[in-house]
Amino acid sequence: MATGSLEPPRTGRRTFLRWATAIGGFFSTLLAGVPAVRAFLSPTFKKTHQEKWIRLGEVDQFDPDTPTKIDFVDTGNDAWIETRRLRSVWIYTEDGEHFTVYNGRCTHLGCNYALDQEHHVFRCPCHTGYFEIKTGTVLGGPPPRSLDQLPVKVEDGIVYAEYEDYRLGVPEKVRT
Repeated sequence: MATGSLEPPRTGRRTFLRWATAIGGFFSTLLAGVPAVRAFLSPTFKKTHQEKWIRLGEVDQFDPDTPTKIDFVDTGNDAWIETRRLRSVWIYTEDGEHFTVYNGRCTHLGCNYALDQEHHVFRCPCHTGYFEIKTGTVLGGPPPRSLDQLPVKVEDGIVYAEYEDYRLGVPEKVRT
């Protein structure tokens, strides 16, 4: 018999299992690694400030000298988790043309404040903070600053406000 056979060498079961293990390990690393790298690098590509213009209503639905509370649902995404929170703002106008919109959270600890119609002020029930309606100035209690005013625009007879939350319990207005 000839010593130089023309048959290709056989690959055994062990060689096949080594290759299958290597390919499986590669795909497992890829499946786990891509989301991990994405999560690690995502803060560098994140916008620092996103505008959230909220439609508050038509200009003529807001009575002069009467603050109106508007509630809306704020939807946020954190990776694959969607969260929904009920938010509120207060809108005030003296003349029906120029509007002031306040964030619905007290600047002390973030409690929701309400309109005290008897004394014509905003009152926070948590720690008895009082705010002036026209300017949001603190009239009493522990709040460290005035109510947070939000940017407002009127387009085609519709009032919009750019919603933003600010750091609580500090004297300066700092975005969170």
